Amino acid sequence: MIHRNALSFLLNWKNKKRKKPLIIRGARQIGKTTLVDQLAKYYQHYLYFNLDEPEDRDLFEQNQSYDNLIKVLYLSRGLPLKSKNSLIFIDEIQESPNAIRQLRYFHESNLGADVIAAGSLLEHVLSQLKSFPVGRVTYLSLYPMNFVEYLRGRAKDELLNELFKIPVADYACELLFKEFHQFAILGGMPEAVASFVDTEDLNEVNEILDSILVSYKDDVIKYASNSAEADIIRHIIDNAPSEADARVTMAHFGGSSYGSKEVSAAMRSLQAAKIIRLIYPTSAVSPPIRPNLRKHPRLQFIDTGMMNYALGIQVEMMSVKDLNAFYRGKIVQHHIMQEYISSHHSPNFQPSFWIREKKTSNAEVDLLVQSGQILVPVEIKSGASGRLRSLHQYVDQAEHGFTVRLYRGKVSVQQVKTIAGKPYTLLNLPYFVGCLLDEYIDWFRIEQP
Repeated sequence: MIHRNALSFLLNWKNKKRKKPLIIRGARQIGKTTLVDQLAKYYQHYLYFNLDEPEDRDLFEQNQSYDNLIKVLYLSRGLPLKSKNSLIFIDEIQESPNAIRQLRYFHESNLGADVIAAGSLLEHVLSQLKSFPVGRVTYLSLYPMNFVEYLRGRAKDELLNELFKIPVADYACELLFKEFHQFAILGGMPEAVASFVDTEDLNEVNEILDSILVSYKDDVIKYASNSAEADIIRHIIDNAPSEADARVTMAHFGGSSYGSKEVSAAMRSLQAAKIIRLIYPTSAVSPPIRPNLRKHPRLQFIDTGMMNYALGIQVEMMSVKDLNAFYRGKIVQHHIMQEYISSHHSPNFQPSFWIREKKTSNAEVDLLVQSGQILVPVEIKSGASGRLRSLHQYVDQAEHGFTVRLYRGKVSVQQVKTIAGKPYTLLNLPYFVGCLLDEYIDWFRIEQP
């Protein structure tokens, strides 16, 4: 089992004296169960319940009294009631709304056991529940593996140590670019990465990715309101890889005849299932970031590796030197956004990008990162600083002059001017530090305020 960064979050949660039940949110096949299995090694007793199994689900459905439920849970696993240092894990909890409601009692009781729940389609059930333990649970969002986890899984410990040195040394960059390039082809679905670590066989990886895509389409029947919506959702899954990293129009999405209202509803369902994410733009140049929901969002697919497989471009990617020069730069931009999202475990985290839309000229900056009281614009592209025209337009409006560019190059700092003549600082960072972007921005602002 590959060590996930989220395990540190779980260990901190475990060590809290007063803790609430934890709900792990994430798509199917994202590694939720494996993550909790890793945490379970730090407990003396592990009580695992999979509510996909009728026998386990009946324990929660037939025991309406919380006191009786606890007794039955321990008894079913052959343990004395309230055994010390115990972890109770309720997997696929969306299969039992009653189990979700009972989470509040785990928080209010003096059970003495830690409780975790997870479910791949949990969001759809939560939206329908009239009684939910709001304020009595805490959350963790889990995403595909990022570059740090990939290197750890590949046992590239020395290279990982170099990655953690901020700023990364020039001598390590080419080796890190090589690994990042391979990772960008594979993506971060845990089973696919584990398979590649064991076999380095791309065909086996593709079999896994194909089965995951099929399972996503099979799941649609569980949350679509009717067969017509199910067809639209499947159409979106089929076409999302080719539309990913682009700003999308709901009406006629993917060359269909579907209307805006129908596609919007289907998109929301897929977003709740964590298969896609709609990232909305903002025109803000100072905090807070207020995404404009009236503007066309950018579509983020669950995983770049799955997107590459669906598009049939993996082999072609292997011979590319600079990912920004491939597929109009969409793949590397999508993958870095995936990397950045993976470094935030709060369900409330919402990435955004900057736009300026005028009749005479439009501008778009790939990502905005809030650092203290400023919004840092981040571009993902190679080329000379003078070609960063959208970045220039942002700087001309902002009160500060700190910007970031992710590219295929080494860490460097440039003092440059916009086309209008305003001076600004450009921090150039290699693509592979996308999941450490917040740390690099903090480092730079402390080192060179």
